[in-house]
Amino acid sequence: MTHVEKIGLFPGTFDPITNGHLDVIRRGQGMFDQLIVAIADNPAKPQVFSMQERRDMIEQLIRESFDDHVSVQCFHGLTVDFARQIGATAILRGLRNVTDLNFEFQLALTNRAVANIETVFVMSDEAFGFTSSTLIKQIAAGGEIDRLHRMLPQVVIDALKRKKIAFGGTLPWSHVDHFKE
Repeated sequence: MTHVEKIGLFPGTFDPITNGHLDVIRRGQGMFDQLIVAIADNPAKPQVFSMQERRDMIEQLIRESFDDHVSVQCFHGLTVDFARQIGATAILRGLRNVTDLNFEFQLALTNRAVANIETVFVMSDEAFGFTSSTLIKQIAAGGEIDRLHRMLPQVVIDALKRKKIAFGGTLPWSHVDHFKE
């Protein structure tokens, strides 16, 4: 009997990557022979970090905390198309709360119907049940970057501080009244 490699795809904009995202990677890595953290480009969302900045931070975090079978790639377009391209067995998604479940359930059914790809859900740690990139951006725009240490890895906090200095004490996305996640 031959072994079919199980490839998991954990897609997201990761702008920025949070401790909640890292928790999902930690929980999901043992389910697959290979787990690819896939950084998506979403022009509809205000960006904090460029795709390359996000990739650099995530690669550093992966090197420091995960096995060799977790890697990082960037992609443009539909997640299901990228999943097919890399031969993914399943899409990995984290669930924080019931609101996530409603959206993710609909997305999983659509992905299965359209691309015949399954979705594997893992519950995030309860400590990250309220963490979202939108919330992070709002707090950081208000100048409270150091207060994010429970939600963000230090490398992200440092990068946010550098961005704030580079933009003269304001953050480039702080003019946006609200964010969509």
